[in-house]
Amino acid sequence: MSLGENLQFLRKRDNITQEQLAEKLDVSRQSVSKWESDTTYPEMDKLIQLCQMFHCSMDDLVQGYIKDIHVEDKIEYDNHMNRFSKFISMAVGLILLGISVMFMLYGCNFFLSGIIKEEFTGMIFFIFLTISVAIFIVIGIQHSDYVNKNPILENFYTQKEIDSFNKKFSIMIAAGVSIILIGIIILMGVETAYPQFDDNEYLESLLSSVFMLCITFGVTTLVYAGIQKGKYNIDEYNKENDTDSDIYKKNKLKSSICACIMLISTVIYLIMGFTIENGFGVPYVLIFAVGGICCAIAAIIINNKNN
Repeated sequence: MSLGENLQFLRKRDNITQEQLAEKLDVSRQSVSKWESDTTYPEMDKLIQLCQMFHCSMDDLVQGYIKDIHVEDKIEYDNHMNRFSKFISMAVGLILLGISVMFMLYGCNFFLSGIIKEEFTGMIFFIFLTISVAIFIVIGIQHSDYVNKNPILENFYTQKEIDSFNKKFSIMIAAGVSIILIGIIILMGVETAYPQFDDNEYLESLLSSVFMLCITFGVTTLVYAGIQKGKYNIDEYNKENDTDSDIYKKNKLKSSICACIMLISTVIYLIMGFTIENGFGVPYVLIFAVGGICCAIAAIIINNKNN
């Protein structure tokens, strides 16, 4: 492809008119038109500006196949972010599912005359937690490698593609919230209709497992929807990877604080598990839920700081 063809593709991809491009480069519209028709060529300083504006190399702009490169980069990014979304939401869901299974197993003592010990249910939760942590580590390293190789990306998505996703996004958010609300309705309804559930710890644990199952599906859906939403925000991606930007600094601070909070939660859980009778039981696993809430509060405070 010629420089003119590449320039025309990049300009149309970013929904920029010849007049707008000319204004940004401080040249006439006729100059841009001549560049795109390969009648004349930009001066070196204008070529550098074009490369910076469209996030491409000079070799690609002058004699490369920008359209083919664009398609390949878009497919690679799309596949990576789809995989990232699925595995992160899966890891979050597995932690919540582990809590649900733990409650369910403990509640089964209602039918099994209490033969299932709290220590066993705690061990089951740790299996789910271990798998989740492994997923977080593997997918996190893979994502970091991708970001390090591609710190700045061009805007792959058209407005039509973004609008199409936004319709799906609203449905996913509505579905996730609805599932959580259904869990709350079931919890409140059963406790109101059958007060005996509050008097029996096993029945209450079974009811809690149903509630946590709804939370699992609801939160997993919301997490997946949120990451997919971020996938289409290329400008935000570029800002997050700009080491001089406020967003990069805030995200780094949030990651450090949340890592410390969850580490402290784990230490507290282990100390209670080994020093208190039935310390690995159902109630104490809620320490991780408290840790998660603290992380969310910290994130909100950091995001609102200096805004």
